[in-house]
Amino acid sequence: MNTFLTHVINPFFYWLAWVIIPLIVEVIPSIGSFFVLLRQEHKKKRMEEPKIWPDIVLIIPVYNSEDSLERCLESVHDCDYPNEHIEVYLVNNQSSDHSFDAFARAQAKFPNLRLNWLNSGQGKSRALNLAIYNSKGSYLINIDSDGYLEKSALRNMILRLENYPEYTCLTGSILTRPDKIEKYKSFKSRLFRKIEFCEYCQAFLAGRNFASETNSMYTLSGAFSAFRMSSIRKSHLYNTETISEDTEITFQMRYIQKQKVGICVDAIYFTDPIEGVNKLYTQRQRWQRGSLEVARLYPQSKLRPWRFAKDTNIHTLLFDHTFAFPRMIWYLALIVLMCYGFSSGTVLLSMGVIFLFYIICGYLYFYIAQYLLKPFPETRDYYMKQWGVVALLPFYNFVVFFIRLAGIINSINTQSSWKTDTLTREADMFRVAARENLGKISGAIKKFRAKVNYEDKYYE
Repeated sequence: MNTFLTHVINPFFYWLAWVIIPLIVEVIPSIGSFFVLLRQEHKKKRMEEPKIWPDIVLIIPVYNSEDSLERCLESVHDCDYPNEHIEVYLVNNQSSDHSFDAFARAQAKFPNLRLNWLNSGQGKSRALNLAIYNSKGSYLINIDSDGYLEKSALRNMILRLENYPEYTCLTGSILTRPDKIEKYKSFKSRLFRKIEFCEYCQAFLAGRNFASETNSMYTLSGAFSAFRMSSIRKSHLYNTETISEDTEITFQMRYIQKQKVGICVDAIYFTDPIEGVNKLYTQRQRWQRGSLEVARLYPQSKLRPWRFAKDTNIHTLLFDHTFAFPRMIWYLALIVLMCYGFSSGTVLLSMGVIFLFYIICGYLYFYIAQYLLKPFPETRDYYMKQWGVVALLPFYNFVVFFIRLAGIINSINTQSSWKTDTLTREADMFRVAARENLGKISGAIKKFRAKVNYEDKYYE
């Protein structure tokens, strides 16, 4: 009987706990979303252009954007949306460089583009609100100043809003710049940023596209989003008490105004690739901290666990935060299991099976993303060349999970701030603390030995 339990029952419960549950919770929904997206593409309706294009207001927060601002404004000028229906507000948030000079050069270079400069010294959220107070038009669009729009991005965004009146606001697709990625000389540097490029492609063109289709969008992208002016004026505007104002305004639209929030996948905004591991570390921690802040600000009666199946915000918060520590224990428990008689081969095989399923899901999303990039042949060709990189995404996401976990821990005992400690600084602080603690332990051991040696001498 004991032999039967050892060879049959124990392995059964092992595979049930460590493989089947992750499949049900994460892998199967990913595969299901692939088929939903396929169905969406077959049912897509043809959109009609308006007889008169509506007036839009473009808000661009500016903070030390001297090097990128002119290129950003050039992309607005060169877009296929009529310039006479665009008004641009650049809201300066205490820049210390020559961003205003870049604005002045753009004014001279693009005289038919209506450019306005506003000064604000109270953070990004207040800067955005200042521009909203001063703007008119049918639609409000905000973009970051450190990237640029694809030529048809504004036109596609407004076209979708005009043809889908049920949507209050839309996020665009954020992709990193292939040309900047290829400028890195080191193979490792290029590979790191190619993985990030594939991550963004799949997150927006597959992940958020699926969320839009099922009305389960968690957050708009602060880098490129569009609103109906009537809706944004009914809102509380951008919240100044959180570093994740884009998530908070999404909560407003979903919960307060009961409106649909979606994505326009063919409205693309290109941003610079990540600067390095330290930047990735601070960026993902800031995103994690921001979503926690929004959950705290929001009425807790709206965020009940039993609404898990119906409310995507509950679902996201539970998976990103509540389940974060059990998931960490899950990883560590795999090592402990080997101490309880499970062979290292069984443990490694189960991990391999899970990652294999994640890789399969990655290639399903890869197919969706490359299909949606057909209108942009240059970007699509670059993405198609990264087919081998897709297999590395599960391992990249594994690392990012622990960065986000660090963000949860750091949010407990530090105040909210746009700037957070880098991985290098935290590692240095850890080494200093470790040396101090080891020094104390070493000192205590020396004192104990001295005392013992003294007593031995005395008895002699």
